[in-house]
Amino acid sequence: MQVFNHTLTQMLLLFTFILVGFLLRKLSLLPDNADTVLSKAEFFVFVPAINLVTQMTNANPESLSENLPLIFFGLLLVAVSVLLAYPISRLFVNNSSPNSQYTRNVYKYALTFGNFGFLGMPLVLGVWGSEMLFKYTLFTFFLTIVCNTWGLFILVPKDKSESVWRGIKRGLINPPVVALLIGILIGLFNLSRFVPEFLHSALSSASACQGPVAMLLAGFVIGGYKIRDMVTNVRVYIVSALRLIVIPAVMLAVLRLASAPDELMIFTLVAFASPLGLNTIVYPAAHGGETRTGAAMAAISHTLSVITIPLMYLIFIA
Repeated sequence: MQVFNHTLTQMLLLFTFILVGFLLRKLSLLPDNADTVLSKAEFFVFVPAINLVTQMTNANPESLSENLPLIFFGLLLVAVSVLLAYPISRLFVNNSSPNSQYTRNVYKYALTFGNFGFLGMPLVLGVWGSEMLFKYTLFTFFLTIVCNTWGLFILVPKDKSESVWRGIKRGLINPPVVALLIGILIGLFNLSRFVPEFLHSALSSASACQGPVAMLLAGFVIGGYKIRDMVTNVRVYIVSALRLIVIPAVMLAVLRLASAPDELMIFTLVAFASPLGLNTIVYPAAHGGETRTGAAMAAISHTLSVITIPLMYLIFIA
């Protein structure tokens, strides 16, 4: 119950920042392009900082060899999620509806990926600490790669889609992934002793900003849409239930039957029971795609996750 209460407190803390971001947008206290600034700050500064400082602090030959299976478990579970997303997404979109293929791709993404990075990382850090965050980043390594390759590729409208190779390159060569790999190398070769103290402090300070800024971004983006348009779509509630409860519950039940360690259970819960992220809003918007469905999913799932994540922990892990 102590961990359950801590998890609930952390979720309420993060949701508070979502609410602040929402009010900032509704009250026009920030310019309309503030979401672009915040997302770039996350992508180029805060997420690389938390990846770098976490790996350089915790990575060493022994810890990597001990936790190497987490990488492959993450790959296995994301592969299962992708395979499930194809048949399930067909249930939500009528083939005769306008832009049916693209809308189905939005549902594919929503069924495969939660907000495992922007929300998952501060949640793990806040509840279980930096050592568990190190293990979580290993678990989500392939999840990040698949999200930034296949995930973003299907969100590009067909008439403006990029090449497969460019998508793969973007997934492998971007600031968060590069920072993670550099951090692992620094930790493996014990090079952190050569990192100046002021730089280590700067990275730690930037890491602390990652969670609050990410949630401000989520609230700000959601605030750009009418509440009525987001809460009246029944299909959004169904896909949110699948995203937050059904799919992760099946994964956790199978892992529990297989006597999986609690760490793996926790990482699976955080990564696959997290609410829908913002890529189904921000990325399609940049390419002229439909964003209302993604905004509704993000708003509903983030609100419900305040309760569902602690309850899922209490049922399957505590």
